[in-house]
Amino acid sequence: MVRVDAGTELWVEERGAPDGTPVLLVMGANASGITWPDELVDALGERHRVIRYDHRDTGRSTRAFDVRPYALRDLATDAVRLLDGLGIARAHVVGMSMGGTLVQLLLLDHPDRLLSATVFATSALGAGLADADGTGDADLPGPDPRLLALWQTMGEPRDEAAELDWRVEHWRILNGDGVPFDAAEFRALEERVIAHSGTAVSSTAHALAEQSGLARGAELARVTVPTLVVEAPEDPVNPPPHARHLAAVIGGARLVPVPGMGHALSAAVLPSLVRAIGEHVDAVDAA
Repeated sequence: MVRVDAGTELWVEERGAPDGTPVLLVMGANASGITWPDELVDALGERHRVIRYDHRDTGRSTRAFDVRPYALRDLATDAVRLLDGLGIARAHVVGMSMGGTLVQLLLLDHPDRLLSATVFATSALGAGLADADGTGDADLPGPDPRLLALWQTMGEPRDEAAELDWRVEHWRILNGDGVPFDAAEFRALEERVIAHSGTAVSSTAHALAEQSGLARGAELARVTVPTLVVEAPEDPVNPPPHARHLAAVIGGARLVPVPGMGHALSAAVLPSLVRAIGEHVDAVDAA
């Protein structure tokens, strides 16, 4: 556990090569760090010190949003304080979905702490779900209507069996249609998440958190940290051309597609995703 402020501790796990350059994995909204597949963590861990963690109000980290609400941008500050707590001066940072939003904030506010950045299944600051004030690019598509309908029921009370069914259906839509969906794979994932968290009650804190301070897309042009944008062409949350838009607005970013990838880390796309992240991180280390 790492304390990031007076009332908040985050659960953290380190795996891989202790002497390797650090790789910090930043997960999406309302998702435990356990959602990062072991296969991805261990593959990157062959040469790197890999760190995954539970955001506040997920997993085993402090859950206190109801009494101490916060803004989404505060979760980016958590990542910096987590590095401080682990004694890490600079790290490669990988962000998925909301985690990609947080990594963009780190690129703008804490570039001195980043060796490199990788983002995927996300949208640019001020666009898509990171467009809190509705002033972003209206030409970019929104999430699949099936997701919008399902998200309306996210916080409803359910017993554990019904909650598992809901989560599997959520992953089914998030997976997209580019690769086959393995319901057993994602049911096993959510069983691990529930066992790790000690509860089957789904967190909704990040959906309720204040979203001010995210309309900063224009600032991304000044980014100098080596940045990789992985395109997930079947992503139903941030569908094309979100990734290409993000790569275009981040200064010097490189775009690499993972064919068939949606908004889920299924076994079918992991080899290509791990290769893309690993090659990017290794190239920066070599330089």
